[in-house]
Amino acid sequence: MKDRFGREIDYLRISITDRCNLRCVYCMPENGIVQIPHKEILTYDEIIRICRCMTDLGIRKIKLTGGEPLTRKGCATLVQMLKGLDGINKVTLTTNGVLLKDQIRSLFEAGIDDINISLDTLDASRFAQVTRRESLNQVLEGIEAALQYPAIGLKINCVPVLEEPENLAALAGLARQYPIHVRFIEMMPIGYGREFQFRGEEEICRILERAYGIMTPVTERYGNGPCHYYKIEGFQGKIGFISAMTHKFCDQCNRVRMTAEGYLKACLQYQTGTDLKSLMRSGCTDEELTEAIQKVIWEKPVSHHFTSVEAEADEERLMSQIGG
Repeated sequence: MKDRFGREIDYLRISITDRCNLRCVYCMPENGIVQIPHKEILTYDEIIRICRCMTDLGIRKIKLTGGEPLTRKGCATLVQMLKGLDGINKVTLTTNGVLLKDQIRSLFEAGIDDINISLDTLDASRFAQVTRRESLNQVLEGIEAALQYPAIGLKINCVPVLEEPENLAALAGLARQYPIHVRFIEMMPIGYGREFQFRGEEEICRILERAYGIMTPVTERYGNGPCHYYKIEGFQGKIGFISAMTHKFCDQCNRVRMTAEGYLKACLQYQTGTDLKSLMRSGCTDEELTEAIQKVIWEKPVSHHFTSVEAEADEERLMSQIGG
C-alpha cells in the first residue's frame, strides 16, 4: 500500500493500553491521567481483525506500545496471535522494562522479534526524578533477563531530557558492554514534551565522541523505522538517532499508528484519522473496515510541521494516549 506521495506504508504501531506504571515528566502528569474505561479499549480479537485487514494492504511489521504494554494482561498472547497472521514478518515491543524480567520468557515463547526499552539514565536518583518512580533496579534486571535470549534484538531508547553529558555517555556505554543498540530520540512537542527543549543529534555526537572516540556512520538498518546508526570501535552494539526535528525524515515515513481505543492516525502531529472501533462495533464488514484503513493511509500528510514557527500540533492527546 502506498500513500498519495508514493511512500510505501508497511509498519503499524499499536497502543494496547493507556496505562503506565511510570510517570515520566515529558509524558504524563504526576498523578496520572484519566484512564480510558476498559470497555473502550480494543479487545485482542478486534486488534487481530484490524491487523488481518491491514496485511491485505501490505502491513508487514507491527510494534506494540502503550502506555506501558506489559501492564495489560496477556500481552504475550497478543504477540503470539499477531505472529500467526499471514503476511506479518516482524512483531516488536516498546516497554519501560519494569515488568520485563517476569514476562520475557513468555514473550520469547510467543515469538517476539525485538524489544525496545525506554531508559533515560543509569543514575537511580535521576531516574526517580524523570520517572517519579524508584524502579531503576527492576529495569536493569529486565535488561539482564532479556540478554539471556540472544534471538531477541534489544535496543535502548533514550529521550535526552537530562542535561549532564556524562548521563548520555553512560547510556551509550551499554552498547560497548552488551550487544545492544542505544538510540537517542529527539523530544517531540507533543503533550508535556512541549515544555522541554530537545537536544539535537550533532550535540550528542560531540559528547559521545569526546567520551569514546570517532563515530562512523553505517548504512545498515536495525529496525522498522527511520533510525540511522553509527559504530564506535570496541562497541558490541551501535549508536542510533531518531532525529525528527533536526533531520526530518517524513519523506521516508512508512508508518501509521493506532490508539488503544482503535483510532487510526496517519501522522503523530495531527488528530485526523478514523475511529475503527466504532466501525467494527457498529457491524461493518471486513471490506468496509479495509476501505476505511486504506483511506487513512492514502490521505497521510506529506510531513509534520513541528519546526515551523507558525505551526503547532493540533493533536491534544498525550504521548501515552497516542502510543508514542
